[in-house]
Amino acid sequence: MIELTRLNGARFLVNVMLIEQAQANPDTTITLTNGRTVFVKESLNELKEAVNSCYHSYGLVGLAGQALREEEK
Repeated sequence: MIELTRLNGARFLVNVMLIEQAQANPDTTITLTNGRTVFVKESLNELKEAVNSCYHSYGLVGLAGQALREEEK
């Protein structure tokens, strides 16, 4: 989970596994897999860094590449 800031300043946690897409319109808009939309103060780059850091802490970074290398053997 990552901590983000709503446009009204309220802090909240979001499960990164539920993020379907994010875009800047100009506010950063996150669409979750359940169809809900969340607007946050963080920029797309800040969001991307937080998500990547979270995936890294879960040990998910590099798994796709590792699986492909194992298939090639």
